[in-house]
Amino acid sequence: MPQQPKGRRANVFTIPASAPFSATLARGVLQRFGRHLADVTIYLPTRRVARGIAEVFAREAGGATLLPDFRPLGDIDEDELLLTTAEEELDLPPAIAPLRRRLLLATLIRRWKHARDGGTMTFGQAAGLARSLAAVMDEVEQQGASLAGLEDIAPAALASHWAEVKDFLKLIDSEWPKLLRVEGRVNPETHRNAALRALARHLLESPPPGPVIAAGSTGSIPATAELLDSIARLPQGAIVLPGLDCELDAESWERLDPGHPQFTLKQLLDRISVPRAAVQDWAGADPRPECELLLREVLRPAPTTDAWRALAEREDPVLEKGVQHLTLLPAANPAEEAAAIALLLREFVEQPTGTAALVTRDRALARRVTAELSRWNIAIDDSAGRPLSLTPAGSFLCLIAEAADSGFAPVPLLALLKHPLASMGDAALLRRHARALDGHLRGPRPDGGLAGIANALRQAPRDLQSWFTKVIAILAPLEAALMDPEVAIGATLAAHVAAAEQLADVEKLWRGTDGEAANLLVSDLADAATRDLPAIESGSYAPLFRTLADEIAVRPAFGRHPRLAILGPLEARLQTFDLTILGGLNEGSWPASPADDPWFSRPMRTALGLEQPERAIGLSAHDFATLAAGPRVVLTRSLKSEGTPTVASRWIQRLVQLTRGLGLEDRLAPPGAWQQWRETLSHPGEQTPEKPPAPCPPVSERPRRMPVTDIEKWIRDPYAIYAKHVLALKPLDPLDQEIGPLERGSAMHKALERFAQKYPRELPAEAARDLIQIADEVFEELGTPKSVLSLWRPRFARAAEWFVREDRKRRAAITEIFAEIKGETPFQGPAGPFVLHGRADRIDRLRAGGAVILDYKTGAPPSDKQVKAHLSPQLPLEGAMLAVGGFKEIGACGPAEFVYVRIGGAGEPGNFRAIKADAGTLAQEAAARLTERIALFDDPTMGYASRVAPFRADMAGDYDHLARVREWSVSGWREEE
Repeated sequence: MPQQPKGRRANVFTIPASAPFSATLARGVLQRFGRHLADVTIYLPTRRVARGIAEVFAREAGGATLLPDFRPLGDIDEDELLLTTAEEELDLPPAIAPLRRRLLLATLIRRWKHARDGGTMTFGQAAGLARSLAAVMDEVEQQGASLAGLEDIAPAALASHWAEVKDFLKLIDSEWPKLLRVEGRVNPETHRNAALRALARHLLESPPPGPVIAAGSTGSIPATAELLDSIARLPQGAIVLPGLDCELDAESWERLDPGHPQFTLKQLLDRISVPRAAVQDWAGADPRPECELLLREVLRPAPTTDAWRALAEREDPVLEKGVQHLTLLPAANPAEEAAAIALLLREFVEQPTGTAALVTRDRALARRVTAELSRWNIAIDDSAGRPLSLTPAGSFLCLIAEAADSGFAPVPLLALLKHPLASMGDAALLRRHARALDGHLRGPRPDGGLAGIANALRQAPRDLQSWFTKVIAILAPLEAALMDPEVAIGATLAAHVAAAEQLADVEKLWRGTDGEAANLLVSDLADAATRDLPAIESGSYAPLFRTLADEIAVRPAFGRHPRLAILGPLEARLQTFDLTILGGLNEGSWPASPADDPWFSRPMRTALGLEQPERAIGLSAHDFATLAAGPRVVLTRSLKSEGTPTVASRWIQRLVQLTRGLGLEDRLAPPGAWQQWRETLSHPGEQTPEKPPAPCPPVSERPRRMPVTDIEKWIRDPYAIYAKHVLALKPLDPLDQEIGPLERGSAMHKALERFAQKYPRELPAEAARDLIQIADEVFEELGTPKSVLSLWRPRFARAAEWFVREDRKRRAAITEIFAEIKGETPFQGPAGPFVLHGRADRIDRLRAGGAVILDYKTGAPPSDKQVKAHLSPQLPLEGAMLAVGGFKEIGACGPAEFVYVRIGGAGEPGNFRAIKADAGTLAQEAAARLTERIALFDDPTMGYASRVAPFRADMAGDYDHLARVREWSVSGWREEE
């Protein structure tokens, strides 16, 4: 620590929490130094604070003047430090780049883990641990501790897990300095601590001619405290503390714990050897003692809360006045809390002047409030910004990496090609081809890689194939870079960026705040990965890149609203608003729960001389106490989150307990109008339940021709017939659809059709082998993925042997087989002929007369009961067509039997199941019922109702979303009215 001039008194001041810090500081400086502001140097905690306070000084000066020289000190929450000392005064190598340090630490972690358990940790997982390890190393250096202290901890004092961590940290303590020497760098905190001490030494050895003031810092880092001590003892130096409580009783002051808002300030005064009584009030302050008294009592150390009893007995009117600026607004859930906050801000905007801010640690709440305000066209920025991965440039880069990582599966590939930044030189052309590609890739996923996509486009138009060839040329180098099990980060990043710049408009990609942030990430990662890093798993590259993009916040250059803001506690420090809303005041949110520390247990922290995690709660408490002392403050919280009850913030609990004991609890309640406004805003009004749709198109527009397979749908869900045949809507297959019963059924039908056509009468000895060979040809034609084929083929081989064995027995009674035979039959209706057409899977003409109609099924066939009830009328209707000669190749022939042939292969290879009913009678009844239905729908008043008799209530239909089923149905089908 720099040697302080002997006997020189430290000039330490404070601005009360209830006074506006920036304005009070400015008024005091003007009072002391008049218009000679340019001679004053003011050190502030962060650059963000320095930018904001300059505007306040200009306003308080009230005219054209040169402002003080504002310089950032750097603090625990600031990532970078700008110093005024010359570089040569820091006899240190430069600080290692954060990203380079993280990659090196990840390499060490993975190497150590692999040596212990044989290599189960990926580089992506190690990079996540490396971030927390870097934070631990920073904390150790910030607090002046050393990992060498781990040697003094006896292994018996630690659980086995912590003993392993201790061994690893000892390894880091010995190996990391060697790596830094090779790099020619030092840790960032080492560099910053040295810089702060160099600045302190510089100020003492060469005091500046003008006044020097350090304002707003709590000195939470020892090196910062040393600098503050040096400034306080300069001839024209002073430090101005934020919200030091000079009135807290001595007993409570001495018994402060790390969770108290005054603990950090007490720690600072102890470090610079200044008693609290020596701290002076800064000139120009206009505090509100009643407000400070209330918050002092609310946040009183727990061991001294017995003083509340005396307050209740005394009935101090000052406390009653101190409650007047506070409002407690509980909400049922986060959505209601956000709506209430938005209403508060919306009401405030009606005032001609003043500023308002929502201050919260809950980023989800901030996003909700932003969305709520948009209903009134109020645009407001969240100071936390957006993760780079959610911005256009960041999401585009992440999508490229993830598409390549997935082997260019259809969903991520199309997401990439449909991204707004994708253009390939002609954005309109790319959009058109991307939509066409979407249509061709619907259904089961093709084989992996760009080659698999190209193979799936064999039947596509030539212009689409030609365009996708250009896409392959752009993306193939990145695909090749990720082909090996392990890849170099630098080479992969180069291929990644090259693909991005060819796929997008380069000027748009790197433009704007998000483009600049993305460019900086790419540059930093390229610099960090250029030297001596081992290869990583190819599957770790895309997750690593997204993780890095997730951690970068992109903030707008300028705020959207001049009078409203959404801030985090860090951004709100030293600011004062006419209306301050402190949102998300629940335990775990504000204050945040101490994070799980994978590196240090509490005994290890104690042994190393590190602060316990509760120290962060004390810093949060200081933020809360300062912000809650504003002119008008609303405290909000949600009683439940995701259906789970929440616990109110400890500060809210104390406030409620104290005011309840004083009989002032009702003073915290919001005005009655708020509840009414909130309920009115969220109440949709009287709602008339939607009626099930039943469109009645003109008879001339209704279908006069229908396949036999649609008749069951006409019975169960007439609306589906309306959508398909009247509106001519065809459902799209999903992307990356898992190959299932539909595709398997199509392949089975095609194979059995060809087999029956090849052998319409006698079966050869090798018929089963021939059937399997035919199936292989069908699988190849349909482009069945190899992964699926490896499961299907052995099952079909088993089913084929069974089928041939059973079919051979049946052929003795068959004269001829007709496979996949087409037929149609007209039926008369009031509006004219109605043609029923279809294709029978197989019809066997019997030697004894008549014919058997067979239907192949790979799933469960309809039950006899469903067929007899004519809810599944396909086979009986085919029988009716056969009886009147609808299948011309066969001629008129009575149906003798209806048979379902189930093709399995997994458990049971299959079975033949005949409907236990007279086939001729079923066919006649089916024809009569169809004639009745034709007549029914030839009535122009008959509507096509939705889900009249669905097969299963929980089974969605292709057109249910169009019929808006969920709006009028609870059970999933039309109920009786």
